[in-house]
Amino acid sequence: MRSIRVYLLIVSFIFAHSIWAQSGAKKDMSMFLENERNSINIFQNVADSVVNVSNMRKSRAMFDMDSAEVEAGMGSGFIWDKDGFVVTNFHVVDGGDSFLVSFKGNKKQYRAKFVGGDPKKDIAVLRLIENPTDLHPIIPGESKNLMVGQKTLAIGNPLGLDHTLTTGTISALDRNIKGYAGVTINGMIQTDASINPGNSGGALLDSQGKLIGINTMIFNGAGTGSSAGLGFAIPVDIVKFIVPQLIKYGKVIRPGLGVAILEDYYAARFGLREGAMIKYVDPKGPSAKAGLKGISRNSFGEYFIGDIIVNIDNTPIKNYDELFTAIDKYKIGDTVKVKYVRNNKEKIVTIKLVQI
Repeated sequence: MRSIRVYLLIVSFIFAHSIWAQSGAKKDMSMFLENERNSINIFQNVADSVVNVSNMRKSRAMFDMDSAEVEAGMGSGFIWDKDGFVVTNFHVVDGGDSFLVSFKGNKKQYRAKFVGGDPKKDIAVLRLIENPTDLHPIIPGESKNLMVGQKTLAIGNPLGLDHTLTTGTISALDRNIKGYAGVTINGMIQTDASINPGNSGGALLDSQGKLIGINTMIFNGAGTGSSAGLGFAIPVDIVKFIVPQLIKYGKVIRPGLGVAILEDYYAARFGLREGAMIKYVDPKGPSAKAGLKGISRNSFGEYFIGDIIVNIDNTPIKNYDELFTAIDKYKIGDTVKVKYVRNNKEKIVTIKLVQI
């Protein structure tokens, strides 16, 4: 009988302690400001969706045939779905031979493979080879209706410090910033939430904990490499357009003219100051059918410049970046009027954009 009483006393104590702990936790949360509670709840709910991504490369000693993996860089990423797809920046994984992904509160590193990437939008997708017991995909929001002044929260791994939360606001919208591939990424989100090296590929969230962008780059002060309150994120609407294509095709299906453009640096050596010079024309593409020509060379080794595109549907073209931005606004199958210069004479042709 006494043992039963002792048992009941212990159970009662445990139950009472549990109730006290729960009420204490609620009481503790009530001590915080509403904005603080919002930040705490978002971090607790979303941190498991954000991962650390390590870019591993093979290193071989001069007289040693065996190669070892070394970490060439690291950044952040987030879980896209239950199938184990991880989204990050292309520049985080560029040049990697293999990749390691780590989760909050889990010391194990999980191997992942490269699925596809888009350097022009600086987005890449990995897939976990082995999954943890439970994956927590991030919840995508929308970026088309964002407003300056909204609260932002950035979760990532700055300077190797895993799962760090910083908060701020949307400082500006529709920033056009030149990205990793040397072309402009349009519509980027500017935030003053602190973003530092290692945050790249991490999540920018709204006050509901939904993804509104991928933290991608910073403008730093005095060459320090640290945040100066100018962080930029790729809008989630672009992410939602790009990622499914990378998962399905390993690349982004884009409209194009069926030409290759000479790099601006080399075009300048030809004396070109404005326009995009055609380097090569796909003989089976629409530009070839329209009569456009690329750079050629005669039997004496003399080079002849290619046609110079100066206008797309009344949009002036000064370089490759502007040509890519102009064409990227169209869809495969659309027709555009292309104004080009050959032998100092302007000509106009109509070209139907094809898949590239």
